Amino acid sequence: MSDSSAGVAGQSVGWLDRARIIAPPGFNRWLVPPAALAIHLCIGMAYGFSVFWLPLSKALGVSAPLKCGAEVGFWQSLFVSDCDWTISTLGWMYTLFFVFLGCSAAIWGGWLERVGPRKAGVVSALCWAGGMLISALGVYLHQFWLMVLGSGVIGGIGLGLGYISPVSTLIKWFPDRRGMATGMAIMGFGGGAMIGSPLAALLMKHFASATEVGVWQTFVVMALAYFVYMMGGALSYRVPATDWKPAGWTPPAALVADPMITKGHVHARRVWGIPQFWLVWMVLCMNVSAGIGVIGMASPMLQEVFGGQLIGLDLRFSDLDKTQLAAIAGVAAGFAALMSLFNILGRFFWASLSDRIGRKMTYVVFFVLGGLLYFTAPASAAAGSKLLFVAAFCIILSMYGGGFATVPAYLADLFGTQMVGAIHGRLLTAWATAGILGPVVVNYMRDYQLGLGIPREQVYNQTMYILVGMLVIGLICNLLVRPLDSKWFMTPEELAKERQLAHDRTQSSGASTAQAGGGTQGSQVLVWCAWLAVGIPLAWGLYMTLVNAARFFY
Repeated sequence: MSDSSAGVAGQSVGWLDRARIIAPPGFNRWLVPPAALAIHLCIGMAYGFSVFWLPLSKALGVSAPLKCGAEVGFWQSLFVSDCDWTISTLGWMYTLFFVFLGCSAAIWGGWLERVGPRKAGVVSALCWAGGMLISALGVYLHQFWLMVLGSGVIGGIGLGLGYISPVSTLIKWFPDRRGMATGMAIMGFGGGAMIGSPLAALLMKHFASATEVGVWQTFVVMALAYFVYMMGGALSYRVPATDWKPAGWTPPAALVADPMITKGHVHARRVWGIPQFWLVWMVLCMNVSAGIGVIGMASPMLQEVFGGQLIGLDLRFSDLDKTQLAAIAGVAAGFAALMSLFNILGRFFWASLSDRIGRKMTYVVFFVLGGLLYFTAPASAAAGSKLLFVAAFCIILSMYGGGFATVPAYLADLFGTQMVGAIHGRLLTAWATAGILGPVVVNYMRDYQLGLGIPREQVYNQTMYILVGMLVIGLICNLLVRPLDSKWFMTPEELAKERQLAHDRTQSSGASTAQAGGGTQGSQVLVWCAWLAVGIPLAWGLYMTLVNAARFFY
């Protein structure tokens, strides 16, 4: 039995285990990012599930919702089969996605580090695609509890495992470009809805009939397509040997001297007691809370703030008729698409920039620039400057996405790379918290302001100042982050044991490096094929997003 497949300490190794996927000398590391993208582009559809809410709200009535009686509350709606669900009820699935993403990533992050990204990716594919099939059954039988179980719980677990599965692997393959590497993968998560939402709309239109809204059939088709893509990505994962580094690369002197980049490794079980972990937790939570609250209200915010100005009329939102409201809704949809595009591009741009200016400084930019943009947004609205208002929120959303993409590299700098995937999983509980905190602040402040009789075009002003306060808290926490004390690091014996449990091995001397982007001609062809497999759907999604974004300008 070869060294790559041999068990450790007498344990047998399955074909999905980490020991089976240690890359041989000369492996082209540029094959790994497309594998990560294949998974993230699929699970990223969680962002786009709102495309199903309106059709599902009339799943029985088809042309119009079949309303439930006043006696049917949320718990009853889980089991009723003779009336339609409300959009507010369906929205709980969106919340469950990110709650279970954070929880599953925190619970199984350590397991993922030991079994490797291939097994975690396969489990993620089974959960995400299987959850959609269960949801399809729930729509067919009109049982909401099946949708909650399928996509909300099981799919949410698949989200968590799929989200963190490439993090540790990419950071180890790209020690010279940690930010760029994680930015590439996490860009895919932001791009999932860019592909999935228009695809779902086309499929529902195809399957719709006089008696069907076409949702359950769409779930089945997308689940099967996602399963194929995600399995392809999972089975393509490879991990580097312990002593691997890019050919000819040595850490720059500035990198070696940077006190924020640790030389040790921290065990995931210890991070709960480390102050720096909680400071970074707050950094992510505040950045995400501010951004996610705006994402959920982007379309109504633009409509209520500018009203008829969006279509060249000097009328407030409350003075518009149905035809005019429909017209500005189309413009607002273009605004939402534009923000989505900046969210995606920001993940790659800011994460790559962090390789040059450092993670801590990158977050300083997020909080200072973001705070200024939130603070000046009410003035832009009062001046009637749509361009300044929209530009501000596009930049804000780029930094929202950039925060997700930069934080894995921040963790690797602080806590080392051995268990960064597990530590990242624990940190994602901040996302689960922000997924509740951000929308609650924005939505309830809006309702409170309306209740006071404040005009619709002014109800977001106080909210912007609250979001500035969140960013100030995040800035303070970020500035307090200091290099770790050596007492938190694993001892050489603990590190050796952890590497043994993870089936790590070294390559033979003289073969410990591989070409940064080279390899044989055959491997280059394979790289191009892999990138085309994820690039073509990504390009189609980008095209559809640009078409929708054009509504804002025309």
